[in-house]
Amino acid sequence: MEKNSNVIVEKSRAFAINIVHLYQQLVQEKKEYVLSKQMLKSGTSIGANIHEAIRGQSHADFIAKMSISLKEASETEYWISLMMDTGYISTEKAQPLLKDVEELTKILVSIVKSAEKRKGVKYET
Repeated sequence: MEKNSNVIVEKSRAFAINIVHLYQQLVQEKKEYVLSKQMLKSGTSIGANIHEAIRGQSHADFIAKMSISLKEASETEYWISLMMDTGYISTEKAQPLLKDVEELTKILVSIVKSAEKRKGVKYET
């Protein structure tokens, strides 16, 4: 990584790219459009909201956008698990994505907790 890189930005972008590739595969090979579209939206929204948070208008805006990213990560985990449990994607394909989204979630929880602590707001998980 570059000296000025941001871990959550890089990880969320790499995750979004993997989600886009999975979406393309599901549409082309399985002709699955509904669940995969939900996963695509939430999976790419994680990084988009992080990107917005970094350029937020205020500390409160930063916390709000990072919190949205955290919610989107949770939703993405749900869609990946659902598609695995219904046979649209294999366990072998789903597990690395679930591991990545779990890592993103842990980082986002830490960021939100730290940001809220600086603001004096308590965050419950």
